[in-house]
Amino acid sequence: MSDFYQEALNLFPYSQAIRRDLHMHPELGFQEVRTSGIIARELREIGLEVTTGIAKTGVIAMIDGAKPGPIIMLRFDIDALPVSEQTGAAYASQNPGLMHACGHDGHVAIGLTVARLLNAHRDEIPGTIKLLFQPAEEGMNGAEVVIRDGALENPAPIRCLGLHIWNEQPVGWLGVAAGPVMASAGVFHLTLTGKGGHGAMPHQTIDPVVAAAQIITAAQTISSRNTDPQKACVVSFCVLHGGEAFNVIPQTVEMKGTIRAFEPEVEQMAFKRLAEICQGIGEAMGCQVEIKIDNLTPAVINDSFGAAAVKRAAENLFPGHNLDERGRFTMGAEDFAFYQKKIPGTFFFVGSTNVEKGFVYGHHHPKFDFDDSALPTGAALMAQAAIELLKS
Repeated sequence: MSDFYQEALNLFPYSQAIRRDLHMHPELGFQEVRTSGIIARELREIGLEVTTGIAKTGVIAMIDGAKPGPIIMLRFDIDALPVSEQTGAAYASQNPGLMHACGHDGHVAIGLTVARLLNAHRDEIPGTIKLLFQPAEEGMNGAEVVIRDGALENPAPIRCLGLHIWNEQPVGWLGVAAGPVMASAGVFHLTLTGKGGHGAMPHQTIDPVVAAAQIITAAQTISSRNTDPQKACVVSFCVLHGGEAFNVIPQTVEMKGTIRAFEPEVEQMAFKRLAEICQGIGEAMGCQVEIKIDNLTPAVINDSFGAAAVKRAAENLFPGHNLDERGRFTMGAEDFAFYQKKIPGTFFFVGSTNVEKGFVYGHHHPKFDFDDSALPTGAALMAQAAIELLKS
């Protein structure tokens, strides 16, 4: 068996250089022109067949093994976030207002390292590996767009793998499990229209602020009183806007937020209850109510066959690592779920925080950064998992 971890350690200077260069030049979803250019260049330099322009900035490369076998896909996301970086790192973002605050720069570096690892072992590959570098994961559902653009066709993979650098856990931790591992994401937009007026004369108004406050409080019972305690549901109001002056009761209040759950039936229950609460309280307070609730991303639910292959790879490569198989790792969402709607897929996590080095901030934080030692771990595990999956 190839020692992919040692080979990935040998490639660490390459992986780190790629990651830090991308970190300095973050690009938003569907705008990753420089990023996709680097990806295509690096893949072509090792002789791979490369297709660009998938969903504008996506890149696909093929590694054909020397032995016959199935086709599987490895997916890596490439976009950044509209966050102003505050890390103070020497490789901090040079693009004002943009930042790789979720680790996708590391995912690209891992993907390009995986390409080198697997390409060097074509003779051991029983089948074909399709590498997909996907744009616009961050709330834009780029996975849906690349699927519409034919990413799962010509050739069609039968299974897929994905990973995430994970700053919620330390370096040395690996999260691999069958079943739900990430939650679905729903989004809601609520507008309450009352009757504005002077803050000193509230009896002449219909106050949408008071209605909003009661709705926010009542909506918390969706998790505490409508959800099975052995399951999980999150209802978060993240935007609340109403009024401009301290002495004027506004005419309208707008609220936006998100609903998260692992099971579709829990998500649908939460959608229904939120609409009922908003409509009932809003109208009882005399307001007109407009509410729109949409499912943004399904839950990430891992295929047991693929999860077993990743677990075998982890146990072979890293017998001393902390292998966490509990599942339901986060209420965060991932558009990798859209691939799992089409073909069986497995998504796993690689711990990347390091308190001693000061890498302690979570994903999407302006001071987010991770320990680069997670790069060879992620690359080796993905490469070995691909081989395990093909062989089995």
